[in-house]
Amino acid sequence: MTPPDGSKPNRTAAVAFGSETGNALDYAEEAGRLLERLHFQTVVTSLDALEPLSLAGFDFVVAVISTTGQGDLPANARSFWRKLLRKKLPPNHLAKVNITSFGLGDSSYPKFNWAARKFHKRLIQLGAHEFLPRGEGDEQHEEGLDATWVPWSAELRQQVLLNYPLGEGLHPIPEDVLLQPKCLLFLASNDTPRGTELVCNGIDAFPIVNGIPIPDDATPVQLAPLPAVVNTWDHNAQHLTVKVKQNKRLTPQSHWQDVRHLELSCPASIKYNPGDVLTIYPQNSWQDVDQIIELMAWGRYADQPIQFESTNKMEEADFYPVPPAPSNKLHSEPLTLRKVLIHYLDMRAIPRRSFFSMVAHFTNDDMHKERLLEFTDPQYIDELYDYTTRPRRSILEVLQEFDSVKIPWQWAANVLPKLRGRQFSIASGGSCKCIAEGQTNFELLAAIVKYKTVLKRLREGVCTRYMTNLEPGTTLNVTLQKGGLGVHESEATRPVILVGPGTGVAPMRSLIWERYHWQQDMLARRQAMAHINSNGPNGIGETILFYGGRNQGADFFYRKEWDFLEVEMPLKVFAAFSRDQPAKVYVQDILKQQSELVYELLHSKDGVVYVCGSSGKMPQAVRAALVEVFVDRGKMDSSIAEDYLQAMEKEGRYKQETW
Repeated sequence: MTPPDGSKPNRTAAVAFGSETGNALDYAEEAGRLLERLHFQTVVTSLDALEPLSLAGFDFVVAVISTTGQGDLPANARSFWRKLLRKKLPPNHLAKVNITSFGLGDSSYPKFNWAARKFHKRLIQLGAHEFLPRGEGDEQHEEGLDATWVPWSAELRQQVLLNYPLGEGLHPIPEDVLLQPKCLLFLASNDTPRGTELVCNGIDAFPIVNGIPIPDDATPVQLAPLPAVVNTWDHNAQHLTVKVKQNKRLTPQSHWQDVRHLELSCPASIKYNPGDVLTIYPQNSWQDVDQIIELMAWGRYADQPIQFESTNKMEEADFYPVPPAPSNKLHSEPLTLRKVLIHYLDMRAIPRRSFFSMVAHFTNDDMHKERLLEFTDPQYIDELYDYTTRPRRSILEVLQEFDSVKIPWQWAANVLPKLRGRQFSIASGGSCKCIAEGQTNFELLAAIVKYKTVLKRLREGVCTRYMTNLEPGTTLNVTLQKGGLGVHESEATRPVILVGPGTGVAPMRSLIWERYHWQQDMLARRQAMAHINSNGPNGIGETILFYGGRNQGADFFYRKEWDFLEVEMPLKVFAAFSRDQPAKVYVQDILKQQSELVYELLHSKDGVVYVCGSSGKMPQAVRAALVEVFVDRGKMDSSIAEDYLQAMEKEGRYKQETW
C-alpha cells in the first residue's frame, strides 16, 4: 500500500511474529526498536494481521516465529501460513519481498525450530529474496535464546545498513538515546495541566512536547503511512468467563511442593479436546504493587483516574493493544495507575536488555547509569545472564538495587513488560467436561512455583501464587486455545502409550477419560451386538500410562482414578518414583522395563506415543529409551531404530508437548 499521493513511504519495515506464549513477540519488539534506530518506519504485528502480497509494501520483512505442537506454527500465524500453501500460487508470487527470519525453538523437541524452517523455505519457494540467512535460538542453551539472538540481531543491523544505507547527514540513533514511547499514561482530568511537574519524580523534569513528556535525548520518529494491519494477537483464542469451584492441594502439607487441582465452571456449552490449553491471567500482589509505587515515588498519582494516549495520532491503536483478559478491568471506570500495575504490567519478570537500556535514562547516578548500560552491551551477554536469568532476578529487585532510577509514571507501560497469561494443559476429559446441560467443567493441575535461588532468595511464580489464593466462587476471565497433540476419536481403537511425569500427567488424564468416554459410546452403540466387545480389536485400544514422580506417598496424582479405570477399561499404569529407593528410577527406566509390551503396541499394532511434561532431559531420555526398545526387541541397529521413530513422527504417531 502507498500513501494517498501515490509515493512509497521512505524506509519501511515489518516485523511479523508468530507467538504462542509471548516470547516471539518480545523478540519481535526488540527487532522493531533496532530498526527504528536505523530510521525505519516499523510495524510490529502478528503474521495473521498481514496478507502475503502486502509484504511487498515494505522494504523488507523480519519474521520471528516460535514452534508449537508437533512442528506447527503458532495460532496467530496459521491463517497466513495456509495462504502460503495455496497450490495455485506461482513461483514468483513473492518476488518483490525481501525476507529474513529468526526461529525460537527448544532442542528437546524432535522438530526443533520446524515452524521457522518451513515458513522461511516456503517464502523462498514463492520467490522471496533472502537478504539475511535465517537465525535459530534454542531455549535449552545455557544462556537461553539470547545466545543466538544477540549475534544474529547484530548481523541484521549490519546487513540492513549495507543494503539500505542512510542518507547524507543521517546517522543511526545511538543505543544510549531513548526512543519516543508508543503510548503514555495521562491524568484523565481535563482541568489538570499536563505540565512539567507531572514527570519530575525526583529527577530532572522532562520537557513537554505536544503534551508528551520526552527526555532531552529522545528522538521523535516521524511516521509515514504504512500498510494497514489488524491486530490478531489472540484471535484464535476463545474468551470465557469461569467461576472457581474447587482449589484443592493434592500434595501433603509436609511435601516440598504445593500441587493444586483446580475446577472451573463455565455457564456455557464449550467443546474442547485433550491437549487443549486454558490461559489464566494473573494479578500482581498488592505488596509488590505498593513496593514499586513507593520505590518510584508514584504515590501522588497511584489512585487518580488516568488514560492511555498514543504519542503519534497517525498510529492505529491496534498496533499497541492491551492484553485481552484484563481489558475489562483496564477499561472499567475509573482506570488508575494502581489498576494498571495490578492487572497489566509485570514487575516480577526477568528483565531483558531493552529494560536496562531504557531505565538508564531515568537516573542521575553516573555509576548506576554506567552499570545499567553495560548490561545492554552484547559483549557482556554472559554478565547479563549471570545477573538476571541465572538467579531469576526480577525487575522489581533490579529497581530496588538501582534505587536511583525513578521512572516517570507516564512511562510505566513503556518500561514494564505486559503481564501475560500462563497456559495450562486441561486435565479433564470425557464425562469430566460436563457439569450439567449447558455448562462446562475445566480441571487443571498446577504446580505452585516457589523456590530459593542461588542467592538464597525466595522466588514465586506470579500466576501460581495468584492461583494459590483463588477462593471458590471467584470469577475469572480466561482463554481457551487448541493444543498441539491433535487427538482424534478416529484413533480410539489404536493403542496409546502415554508418558507424563509430574504435572505432565494433566493432558494424559484428559485423554484417558476421553478414551473411557469413547468406550462408553461404543458400548451404547453396540448394545444390540453382544458378540462384539467394546475392548480389544473392535473396541477401545489399550492405554498404557507411564507416570513419574518423586515419592509415591506424596505425588502419585489421581491414583484412585487409575485404580478405578484399570478395572473399567484396558488401562495399565506403570509408575516410577525417583526418591523412594537408593537408585533413582525415572519414566524412561520403566519404559525400558516394559520393552516387550511397548514394542508390541508400537511396532505390531501401530500404536501412538504421547510425551508431556517438563522440557529438557526427560523428552530426550524417553526418545532414547524408545530407540533402545526398537534395537533390543526389533533386532534393529541404532540408525534403523532412529529412522523408525522419525517415521512415527511423520505419521503423527509420536507427539510431544512439553513446557
